[in-house]
Amino acid sequence: MEKIKLGDLCKPSAGQIKEDEDTLIDYIDISSVDNETKKVTGYQTITFGEAPSRARKAVRRGNVLVSTVRPNLNAVALLEEDTPNVSVASTGFCILESKDDVDPRFILNFCKSKPFIDDMVSQAIGASYPAVSDKIVRSALVPKYSYQEQQHISTVLDKLAGIIDDRRIELQQLDDLIKARFVELFGDYFNCHINEKELDEVCDFIDYRGKTPEKSEEGIPLITAKNVKDNKFFIDPQEFIPEENYDDVMTRGIPRVNDVLFTTEAPLGNVCRIPDVYEKFCVGQRLITMQPHEDILNSEYLEYALASPEFQDKMWQKSSGSTVKGIRSKLLILLTIPVPPMTIQEEFKNFLHQVDKSKLFY
Repeated sequence: MEKIKLGDLCKPSAGQIKEDEDTLIDYIDISSVDNETKKVTGYQTITFGEAPSRARKAVRRGNVLVSTVRPNLNAVALLEEDTPNVSVASTGFCILESKDDVDPRFILNFCKSKPFIDDMVSQAIGASYPAVSDKIVRSALVPKYSYQEQQHISTVLDKLAGIIDDRRIELQQLDDLIKARFVELFGDYFNCHINEKELDEVCDFIDYRGKTPEKSEEGIPLITAKNVKDNKFFIDPQEFIPEENYDDVMTRGIPRVNDVLFTTEAPLGNVCRIPDVYEKFCVGQRLITMQPHEDILNSEYLEYALASPEFQDKMWQKSSGSTVKGIRSKLLILLTIPVPPMTIQEEFKNFLHQVDKSKLFY
């Protein structure tokens, strides 16, 4: 299929704006865009004189905002409504205003697509703060469709996005149900500090912090801190190490399915159990695995105990670091959690697994 540049579907860039110092603006920065829902979720109302120097791009209803920093996060959104005051976006966005014969929803859906994300990531410059230019964004190649075809594609994709959003809400409600059940069963143990034990009394630890292992295009899957978030394990991003390096990398211990992963920094304190998705795998830096002593603790309870506000508060009090917070393993293992009777832990485990089965039908 014939392809054209994304910029050919858009009007020329309006450039940066200049307003009177006392003009009220509604400032949209990178944090204003939800990179999951692809929506502008808020803005900051300030005078132009008070605004940061990066608040310089004009934006209006129907424009597509594409974050040019950390393109792997794909912070893109369509501004669906004008804000009450002058709408101004950060210079960290490329602003795309569709031509009159182009559907802006089509532009948004293209900018959400994996080919576009991969293209931007491959051209990003900068190790710690990767970014692309507006020119690179506007040079991305997009399939050439008529206006009617664009509308049809956008309508279909919008319906699919609606279904996905509904499922996301339903799954979140089930996750909230699990957390509520955990509090119902164990709230008193945490509030009253009943039968608390240090983690090193109830778990075996494997600390994987050390030299970054050599990566490869394929081989043994490597689990990193990027795969752990919100009591969930994410397969993406997928990283690998050469199969012949496995024994050298895993000298500190072999993780097992259902062991509990804990991120020790960047970010600190994310928790999940290792799912049964790999026959063989290894664990990378900034992660500790905890293998509970099965006679007094199960992994399901341990996972949610470590994610509880009470434990997280203890953890943050022992953390260190000015820009990147972390916790040393010798301090982590001395933190305490309640150890309820196994009968109650098993009740929670069975409930959690039942809810997980329910998720398959949503």
